[in-house]
Amino acid sequence: MSAEIRKIAVWVEETHREIGQVISPATRKAMAVAVIKNPFAGSYTEDLTPLMDIGTELGGLLGDKCVAALGIEPAQAESYGKAAMVGEGGELEHAAAILHPKLGAPLRVAVEKGAALVPSSKKMGGPGQVLDVPLGHKDAAYVRSHFDGIEVRLNDAPRADEIMVAVAVTDSGRPLPRVGGLTHTDAEGKDGLR
Repeated sequence: MSAEIRKIAVWVEETHREIGQVISPATRKAMAVAVIKNPFAGSYTEDLTPLMDIGTELGGLLGDKCVAALGIEPAQAESYGKAAMVGEGGELEHAAAILHPKLGAPLRVAVEKGAALVPSSKKMGGPGQVLDVPLGHKDAAYVRSHFDGIEVRLNDAPRADEIMVAVAVTDSGRPLPRVGGLTHTDAEGKDGLR
């Protein structure tokens, strides 16, 4: 792998009760985060191809870790998202280079299909700052029950010369969804919208 990884963190969040209601089965979100060295920290570089290639590597690695953490088959994944936070020695375009050109394709392989755009966010920050990872249904963007998000925070990342890259995968939508719209079971996943 061309990424110089300092650490990886993986965890699963389960919601069993919400506002006095039992959630059965529990809704589950998995998060996998890699903290990598930013090869372009401290200087302007026109060609960001190395970061794009790192995005390819991390999309598959982190997506696979999320699916494994949930203990599901890739086809059972229902939603996904991605985000990156660049330390102060970098620039926002470094996060964009990792997330957008190439990270999505291997993430889609990890969750089997993924017809919809992968929701994303990017920001600059420092150690301990929260990074929000937006979530959306992997095959049909109009499935409102899967509009969601999850936070990630690592007490020691990103340092000035690092980038924190996060991928989230779920096996369900929000707990107690009731705002209508297309349902997961009715989604066709042909055009990424419906």
